[in-house]
Amino acid sequence: QVQLLESGGGLVQAGASLRLSCSASGRTFSGYPVTWHRRASGKERELVAVSTKSGQTYYTNSVKGRFTFSRDDAQGTVYLEMTSLNPEDTAMYCCNMDQSWGTGTQVAVSS
Repeated sequence: QVQLLESGGGLVQAGASLRLSCSASGRTFSGYPVTWHRRASGKERELVAVSTKSGQTYYTNSVKGRFTFSRDDAQGTVYLEMTSLNPEDTAMYCCNMDQSWGTGTQVAVSS
């Protein structure tokens, strides 16, 4: 059974950048679509970015041009590079693959 572990979150000021990582154990990401989601306090979970098994990426409109999803299947890690962060990006960020979820990494952006 695959286990996912996110890291890289933190408290930053508006305009800063962060790179989130999601590492897999028990299986690599190769051949699977992977998604990043986030849930802000009091809000529903939101799909942020998708990487298809062929590596195509899609983003929700609010992060287009600021977030970049990359994957290193050989290393069993995917990344979410986040730039120009704003307070609306504050949330718990989780990755998902094949119905498995990590516990998440918290991102907090101060104005």
